[in-house]
Amino acid sequence: MRVIGSREFNQDIGQAKRAALAEPVFVTDRGRPTHVLMSIETFRQLSGESGSILEALARPGLPVPVAETRPALAAVWGEF
Repeated sequence: MRVIGSREFNQDIGQAKRAALAEPVFVTDRGRPTHVLMSIETFRQLSGESGSILEALARPGLPVPVAETRPALAAVWGEF
């Protein structure tokens, strides 16, 4: 298990991402753990999840806020 401070994390996110491929990386703020960075494979093993993001988005019951976002987009880009 790797532990890094939030300042180190912010200065070299790439290093933290590389380390997270091997093991979870705990990010601390003032010495207290605040976040955990892990590979998607580790996350899927822990959560029992499998498949792609497209499969996850295609699951029934996922809210589709088209009616809510369309007026906001029209206000920015004009009617489409």
